[in-house]
Amino acid sequence: MSGEIRLKLDPERIEEMPMVDLAFEILKTANEPMYYRDLIQEIGRIRGFSEEKINEVIAQIYTEINIDGRFACVGSNVWGLKRWYPVDRSEDPSLGASRPRIINDDDEEEEDLYGDEEEAYVTDEEDYDLYDEDGEELFDDADDEADVDEEVPIDDEELDEPDIEVDDELETEDEEEFEDDAEDLEAEDEDDL
Repeated sequence: MSGEIRLKLDPERIEEMPMVDLAFEILKTANEPMYYRDLIQEIGRIRGFSEEKINEVIAQIYTEINIDGRFACVGSNVWGLKRWYPVDRSEDPSLGASRPRIINDDDEEEEDLYGDEEEAYVTDEEDYDLYDEDGEELFDDADDEADVDEEVPIDDEELDEPDIEVDDELETEDEEEFEDDAEDLEAEDEDDL
């Protein structure tokens, strides 16, 4: 760095100015790229920051400079203003620039390769054999209805569950408890009246 940079701004405005704008003014006045650490030191000197305060804001300023579109990193931690460097403009279709149309010649070749296969393709409806080898009809609509209406006898023995032993004493005890509970509820209802 060649020396102190003198900004043509009043001290009150410098204090109110965001640090990223101050960095922009420093680079604009210096008219040359600067190492990031030198740029931070210059911001600290102009604002009157202590070394401790500079270390507190160093990451914040770096993030702001990275995000701000006015700055460009031009080398190993060397920063300059983007307007100093020519930028190649790419043809971006969103900007209205016309692009050459690409014609895909492969489609015609694929038609030649697969055309016969597509003609040989049989749909599901065409694929059913309605007649067997002897010429007899395999499927008949009447057969479908007969299959639905046909009743099949079911052997009840197959459905019978295996014999389950029931403990009569438990059943009697449960009934007695139920009756006792019912009597208690009736007594409570009478008391409420």
